[in-house]
Amino acid sequence: MNRISLLAAAMVLLLVSCGPDKGSKADAPENQDPKIAKLKLQPGFEAEHLYSPSEAGTGSWVAMTFDDKGRLITSDQYGSLYRMEVAPIGSDNLTPKIEKLKIETGGQVPDSIIQMGYAQGLLHAFNSLYVMVNHWGNEEFEKSSGLYRLQDTDNNDQYDKITLLQELKGAGEHGPHSIVLSPDGKSLYVIAGNHTDLPEMDTYRLPNNWKDDNLFPQIKDPRGHANDRGAPGGWVAKLDPDGKNWELVAAGFRNPYDLAFNELGDMFVYDSDMEWDLGMPWYRPTRICHVTSGAEFGWRTGNGKWSPAYPDNLPPLMNIGQGSPTNVMYGINAKFPDKYKRSVFAFDWSFGIVYAIELETKGSSYTGTKEEFLSGLPLPLTDGVIGPDGAMYFMTGGRRLDSDLYRVYYDGDLDEAGNTALALEQTEENKLRKELESYHLGPKDGAVEAAWPYLDSEDRFLQYAARVAIEHQPVRLWQDKVYAETDAVKKIQAAIALARQGDSGQQDKLLNALTEIDYINLSTAQQVDLVRAIELTLARMGKPGTAAQKRVRDYLASHYPAESDVLNQLLSKTLVYVGEPTVVSKTLALLESPKGENASVMANTATEAADLILRNPQYGMDIAETLKNMPPAQSTYYGTVLSEATNGWTPELREKYFKWFYKAFSYKAGRSYIGFIEKARQSALANVSKSKFDLYNEMSGDSLLSSSGNDLVSNAVQPKGPRKNWAVEDIEPLLADGLQNRDFEQGRNMFLATNCITCHSMRGEGQNIGPDLTQIGTRFSPADMLKAIIDPSEVISDQYNSTVFTLKDGNSVVGRLISEEGDEYKISQNPYAPDVIRSIPKEQVTGTRMSTISLMPPGTINRLGPDEVKDLLAYLIAGGNKDNPIFSGEDEAQAGQ
Repeated sequence: MNRISLLAAAMVLLLVSCGPDKGSKADAPENQDPKIAKLKLQPGFEAEHLYSPSEAGTGSWVAMTFDDKGRLITSDQYGSLYRMEVAPIGSDNLTPKIEKLKIETGGQVPDSIIQMGYAQGLLHAFNSLYVMVNHWGNEEFEKSSGLYRLQDTDNNDQYDKITLLQELKGAGEHGPHSIVLSPDGKSLYVIAGNHTDLPEMDTYRLPNNWKDDNLFPQIKDPRGHANDRGAPGGWVAKLDPDGKNWELVAAGFRNPYDLAFNELGDMFVYDSDMEWDLGMPWYRPTRICHVTSGAEFGWRTGNGKWSPAYPDNLPPLMNIGQGSPTNVMYGINAKFPDKYKRSVFAFDWSFGIVYAIELETKGSSYTGTKEEFLSGLPLPLTDGVIGPDGAMYFMTGGRRLDSDLYRVYYDGDLDEAGNTALALEQTEENKLRKELESYHLGPKDGAVEAAWPYLDSEDRFLQYAARVAIEHQPVRLWQDKVYAETDAVKKIQAAIALARQGDSGQQDKLLNALTEIDYINLSTAQQVDLVRAIELTLARMGKPGTAAQKRVRDYLASHYPAESDVLNQLLSKTLVYVGEPTVVSKTLALLESPKGENASVMANTATEAADLILRNPQYGMDIAETLKNMPPAQSTYYGTVLSEATNGWTPELREKYFKWFYKAFSYKAGRSYIGFIEKARQSALANVSKSKFDLYNEMSGDSLLSSSGNDLVSNAVQPKGPRKNWAVEDIEPLLADGLQNRDFEQGRNMFLATNCITCHSMRGEGQNIGPDLTQIGTRFSPADMLKAIIDPSEVISDQYNSTVFTLKDGNSVVGRLISEEGDEYKISQNPYAPDVIRSIPKEQVTGTRMSTISLMPPGTINRLGPDEVKDLLAYLIAGGNKDNPIFSGEDEAQAGQ
């Protein structure tokens, strides 16, 4: 009943079946496998369901690889490795031959003992099976996280040797992940999330003196996520087959699971967002990154994440949107039409989408065009590979969810579809960037001379490669060139390098050099680079003396505010740091009238946020709430910046500022939003006099907050539990003694605590997003009610069901069909804003089908103990009437059995 609890609708006996998209073989009656029918495929593609680990009791699979004999090797997230022979495409019997891998290391090991498993990465290469274990060792499975190598030393087709190549400290969903073969087939690449400590490397392509590099007042996540994690965040490393030589390639990710290479040897990663930051200015959506040598992507804990516009990190190839990235692969070896051979395939676990991003070369990097290659509701995608037969194999599962293995292949005419095998052609800029990257391995003669001319390149990736090349050379060889440089753009980039690699004794001289640059004649992007160079000089080398602070104030103050949001962010925090008095009034004006290109931090993504809401209610309702009442993102930034300002305040300005906090608490955003605002409020209150503290504390909304400061005050009594993952088989024993003599107040409190009231009304109280529940007790038994709450998607009323619209451009849109008016479908996508209607031209739609997911998420009563569940059911049966006999025991028949 949390959020969109369509309880009454879920018990209506009509279920609209979910048919496949037009043109699929699944249209035929003999192919009505619901696991296939739920898939949306591109024209010409077909899918086969090969195996269900969940139904077979072999776990929930998250990793896979093909060996040199064409067999598929897989891993249960919390269990063993399996090996199988897969039937050819189109076989009458698709059931694979499967075996549980037993590692014969000598001695007798019982079948119940897992010798190798818990892998989130598998790769067969160099006549070995490489296994990335993601696990804190325990009695069930003693091996802890690390990269292991399995070998068959006696050629009997069974692995008999286990070698730990590298222990890794970190486990869980942000632990170590995939292993990938290098493009030249001579090395391995591994990738890990930001909760995995970076092991000591033999070589660092990204210079290893990383810092937070941010003058923005640091606030770590108020709910504690990643508070003990710092730079470099998630990382990618290269190693030799024996695991003896490790090289850091790139870092600054949040939690990437996988990587892939294209035919030019360039790497692509799909990085995750922090959903608790949704609606906040430092929120970064899931994104496809072109990962080059020495790349930094700017993840920092809490609110410290860098803007992609900063020159000392690289921007994404494409912002995808909200989701949970898992697998990444490239289509060069797929027997698919040409555009898919040039595509990066990116898997989203939360919303069940495989994106295909068709690459096009641009300078030394790429641009991409996104297509929804495959999707399903639900479809918790974990891993995938292109098989030896040119088909795409993929799995669902993870977190012990139902797990399935599929195969997708192209069944059309490849010649008609375009199968000219045209590979991406390498550009001169791409070649040049890779030449500059050869200087990323340490000091090398000629590096400074080779790289310096490209510090003013308009190609961002080429310019970045040049600066990193210079940073790898001894500072004494190029320090004086920074000050002697007459080209403003080169000087800015060289100053960034010196701020990162030089000693603090250079600060005054470096600030003088930067503040002599003609600011007005720079482009906006160059101004961003310049102010960032000043910020780095201050952040890296410490707070300067009075004269240097004044120089920075005098240089920047007249240029604030600017037209660009990112420039205003940089200017505001830098001016506050150096004590500029006018920054308070100017920033308050921006705070009260936010404007600019980033008015919504959820804009400019390849997938519209509203399109995701109904694909997965568990995650989508957070998006829905945020879209309904999103905080002005830049205001949140400016409000946080001002929390550390000490100069330029007047009583009137103080009052405006603290009243802003009260208003800020009225917005909806990610789970951590209220806590971030509260942390900034507390920091601001620390700068007021004791005599004014109580006044401003009340004015800024202290009474609105819970004791933790992470939530607004709620009158709902919280469940005492004990917590239980309620299942259908629990219904009969729970209701065996009936529901007489229940507690009305506790039933009502559970109705509130489970947030039923946010979507439903009871006796005129609540919302009308879902059906009114006042009369539900007159139509359904307690057992039926509880079953619908536990498994809301089993039966869905067409009155409240969603429709999946497949479009000509390959994408799909999910929404509740409101009407068909002439040539358009009218749909509603946000249950919290049902009046926001989207129109879809019928000519763009190639097919429709009904969703199989109820808008009511499962697990809504899992916080409740048995008596609390009974009291909730009694409250529903009574229609919210405290005088109903079910609360007095006068009429046991009313209570039901």
